[in-house]
Amino acid sequence: MSFMREKDGEGSIVVAKLDDLLNYARLSALWPMQFGLACCAIEMMGAWSSGYDIDRLGIIPRASPRQSDVIIISGTVTFKMADRIRRLYEQMPEPRYVISMGNCSNCGGPYWEEGYHVVKGVDRIIPVDVYISGCPPRPEALIGGFMKLQEKIRNESLLAPKAVQNLLGKNSL
Repeated sequence: MSFMREKDGEGSIVVAKLDDLLNYARLSALWPMQFGLACCAIEMMGAWSSGYDIDRLGIIPRASPRQSDVIIISGTVTFKMADRIRRLYEQMPEPRYVISMGNCSNCGGPYWEEGYHVVKGVDRIIPVDVYISGCPPRPEALIGGFMKLQEKIRNESLLAPKAVQNLLGKNSL
């Protein structure tokens, strides 16, 4: 983000694009909804403990999908849970983001070959923005995933949000 400072004798003026200011506000106050399904959820909870203190990045967990802008899917996604995940995702306001945490949510993990009930990746249900690999991934990996998501938000334009692009893409077919 590039802010230009001009001195005019009295004080200073900060000039920036509106997109930069709004993106800075959005990336500095992410409200994730935690959707822990298996052992990855323990590591996700550990990221909010005093040892890692993810709150210092402006990331405050929420329990309601209507107040969240990020959903963290951590653990094995079964076909039974797929409908619930989609429903929660659709209740979130735009712009909304998805973090897939752990090998089980990324690609089904070791369970999808032998089990008939495991979805081979949460990206078959909802669009995923950031993948975090590991079994289970450490809290540092989740913090790195949030930093990658913040970088993605920093480069977005609010004049063309994802929902509008998706609608335009569907209408042009």
